Amino acid sequence: MTKPILLVTRKLPADVEARAQAGFEARLNADDAKVGTDALVARAQGAAAILCCPAEKLDAAAIDALPDSVKVIGTFSVGFDHIDMTAARRRGIPVVNTPDVLSLATAECAMLLIMAAARRAGEGERMVRAGAWTGWTPTQMLGRQVSGRSLGIFGMGRIGRELARMAQGFGMPVHYLNRSRLPAELEHGATYHADETAFLAASEVLSLHAPGGDATRHWLNEARLAMLPRGAIVVNTSRGTLIDDSALLGALESGQVRAAGLDVYAREPEVDARYLNRDDVVLLPHLGSATDETRSAMGHLALDGIEAVLAGRSPDNLVR
Repeated sequence: MTKPILLVTRKLPADVEARAQAGFEARLNADDAKVGTDALVARAQGAAAILCCPAEKLDAAAIDALPDSVKVIGTFSVGFDHIDMTAARRRGIPVVNTPDVLSLATAECAMLLIMAAARRAGEGERMVRAGAWTGWTPTQMLGRQVSGRSLGIFGMGRIGRELARMAQGFGMPVHYLNRSRLPAELEHGATYHADETAFLAASEVLSLHAPGGDATRHWLNEARLAMLPRGAIVVNTSRGTLIDDSALLGALESGQVRAAGLDVYAREPEVDARYLNRDDVVLLPHLGSATDETRSAMGHLALDGIEAVLAGRSPDNLVR
């Protein structure tokens, strides 16, 4: 029996690629080269399914250009703002993603950035590597203690809830702003705010976990930054577009924000050059889900969804 063709746009963990090859005629990307839209469409000829990544922008033109053979698109991510869902629905192409399995790893990354930004870990690591550390002194590189400080979570989805659970271990009161209040059993004692002014005023540490897209573009702007307690810490492991970079840089310059930790950027892999020489910003290369366990689980979940759609079933990870 002929296997369906699966186009895989980037190099994936070995166990995921092995499964793809076992179940499909898999068109892999052995050298992990970035795939442009035209090349993606060309390589999709005859394919029943595409397994793409957030780096590939499947806009309406790309979706419309896909061959009729494509019956499902899987994305190696939770977010799907890189895919024009309206165009995909118009073409009748279901999209599956990878919810749940990366929540813990991404929350760990958010906590890593909170700690690193508050305790000046990036700055200190650079000092040691440069041979500039001359020894311990009582006032050297004083940071901000995290334990006991209030944590504001914008977007209390799966990742936000995992971060809230971790924060309990640091004795951090948790506040959250969400489209709606969670059931009490999911709040774990966190305080819900329907009003963003009160939420921001309570957020000594602010961690962003909302989806991308037009509705949240530049949500953290000059006005909202001014509502934070002076000296707040800002962390983003969600989407770079949530932050107005100029506004955040201005808040860092004025001291309204004491430090920031960023794992995502508006025009990845490009990073706003104004961040690069600032010791009060910790910069990571989109490491949120980058653990062996998580990336493997993401690939298998995406394949689960693709296989289900091709078999005529509606998988739990179908984007609706």
